[in-house]
Amino acid sequence: MKKLFFFLLIAILAFNSCQKKEAQVRIIKAPDYQKAESLLYHQNDSAFYYFNKVVTSSKDSFLVALAYNNMAVIQSDAADHFGCQESLSQSLRFLNEQKKRDRSCLASDYNELGLTSINLKNYDAAIPFYDAALKFCDYKDFQLVILNNKALAYQKKGAYREALKIYKAVLAETKKGGIEYARILSNIAKTQWLLRPGYKAAPELLTALAIRIKNKDLAGQNASYAHLADYYAPSKPDSALFYAGKMYATAQQIDNPDDRIEALQKLIRLSPPHPTKHYFLVYQQLSDSLQAARNAAKNQFALIRYEVQKNKSDNLKLQKDNTEKKYQIIRQNIIMGIIIFLMITGIIITMLWYRKRKQRLEMEAQNAIREIQLRTSKKVHDVVANGLYRIITEIEYQDLDKERLLDNIDILYQQSRDISYEKPQSNDHDFDQKISGLISSFASAKTKVLVAGNNKQLWKDISAHARYEVEHILQELMVNMAKHSQAATVVIRFEQHEKNINIYYTDDGIGLPAEFKQGNGLTNTGNRIKELNGSISFDGNTEKGLKIRISFPIA
Repeated sequence: MKKLFFFLLIAILAFNSCQKKEAQVRIIKAPDYQKAESLLYHQNDSAFYYFNKVVTSSKDSFLVALAYNNMAVIQSDAADHFGCQESLSQSLRFLNEQKKRDRSCLASDYNELGLTSINLKNYDAAIPFYDAALKFCDYKDFQLVILNNKALAYQKKGAYREALKIYKAVLAETKKGGIEYARILSNIAKTQWLLRPGYKAAPELLTALAIRIKNKDLAGQNASYAHLADYYAPSKPDSALFYAGKMYATAQQIDNPDDRIEALQKLIRLSPPHPTKHYFLVYQQLSDSLQAARNAAKNQFALIRYEVQKNKSDNLKLQKDNTEKKYQIIRQNIIMGIIIFLMITGIIITMLWYRKRKQRLEMEAQNAIREIQLRTSKKVHDVVANGLYRIITEIEYQDLDKERLLDNIDILYQQSRDISYEKPQSNDHDFDQKISGLISSFASAKTKVLVAGNNKQLWKDISAHARYEVEHILQELMVNMAKHSQAATVVIRFEQHEKNINIYYTDDGIGLPAEFKQGNGLTNTGNRIKELNGSISFDGNTEKGLKIRISFPIA
């Protein structure tokens, strides 16, 4: 049953809910909005026009949402249900669920969407809208209204038990003797009767009617007359006809065309043949008139939106044309300025590029010279210095004949001559013996040198470059040992673990001093190991001596 008073009541409650909460924050002063408010429910076409001006011109998102909400109420009153849905959807777009001020208007929008779904007989869609409305509603009275609407949706879809559960919960929260109490009591009685046709609903329906008469609630009385007419129609047609007539008279009194049409439908169904023809003619005339008025209202809403939007578009187009003419010369000047700027920028960039290129070439040349110097210094250290120290050590601690001494000096001489150019590295097949000879050459009466794990198979897959680097790494370690360690025993152990060669150096000398700093020799050693993608670690914290671990990949 569709009753205008019911929807107007909900709309007013929802609208006030929006505005009362917002009034705590600020007072709305937009002239178009105030004008629309003053016309609401008196001249709805004009009110719709001014609300529409607000939504097309205001920069205040909350005010726009309120205007759309009111437009939806006006459209619902005119049975423009699809237009109502559109306006409510637009209202939601301008609200933020995280903002406290927007909650009441969100509740109102979702409640109106529920009512519109009921009007369109889409009852399943209405229920989630009411759940959303309850989520944002902070007012007890409005919550009860929303719950009543949700129960109505369940009743309309035939889910009477769910409807009764909600109705009874709302009735328990409603003050007895008031208009709301009577409405819910009447709804409960009707739903009980729909669930069980044998249910005696008359006492509750008459109690609700008495409350409404006492409170002079004409719209509520109209609803009670409708319920009583439906209830008595199967069993007491005379009583049903009586209440249908009362409903028609009350609907005329409050000028509610929807209720007049519903009352005429009941009168046509319940009356004797003679007055039925009269009622049918009145019904047909009123129905046609109401439909024409609502169609005109829908067209008027669409026309108002079109005209306002067209005027806005025309103004924007005019502003755009004026702006384009105003800035045409400025654009030309900007383009000319950009061209000149680009030319100057290009010249500056070219000069900077040339200067930077010259500096880069000079730096590359300096780096190349420095690299040559460092490489030569490294070779001098590895070949001459360490070679000489090795010969000195052999002379000092081992018996060398003159021929062998001369051979060693000649080798050192030849190596020193090769420092200035790169000499191809040979793949020495007796590299294990060469390494053993190198290490053993540092043995003396005071220092015992032991070698373990050094064999031909170990060096089989090691490249010539890696062998060269390993030879000089070991030579540097042994030179440092001889110079600084004061060790009595030195052990060097080789092993192959998975795809790595590991070299373990251990001595029982004095170890590393606390303020130890790497010299050129150990620095070169570290660089050599990095070239092999390997690693070196020192352990000088033992009770006595030094431990060094060197590891590098085979490939």
